Amino acid sequence: MPRGARSNVQIPPPELSQPISVMKAELFKAIGHPARIRVLELLAEGERSVGEMQPLVGIELSHLSQQLAVLRRAGLVTARKDGPTVFYAVKDPAAVELLAVAKRLLINSLTETRDLLADLQAAAGHR
Repeated sequence: MPRGARSNVQIPPPELSQPISVMKAELFKAIGHPARIRVLELLAEGERSVGEMQPLVGIELSHLSQQLAVLRRAGLVTARKDGPTVFYAVKDPAAVELLAVAKRLLINSLTETRDLLADLQAAAGHR
């Protein structure tokens, strides 16, 4: 190709050229904090202001703002301003589904553990 000529080859942005496993890990990192999970659970019920969420999440306002910024950068929530109030909403319902799947996984795991414990207790009682 002559010098200065443009190629038709599109180079994807760096974040799109990463393996999907890396992108998934980044998503789970963004979700991986109890306050951020609680925020997503609250927003699953509908749009809320920062002021509404703060007492329900139970962290300082400045810390909540930091956690919301992480979720926003990860593309998990959207923000809109109405005067001085900022409202947040879940960007994609799949994020809510992901939390529901995580809950089911935990319930399944805890059920297995409970059943194993019951079996061990029954065996110990029969000695």
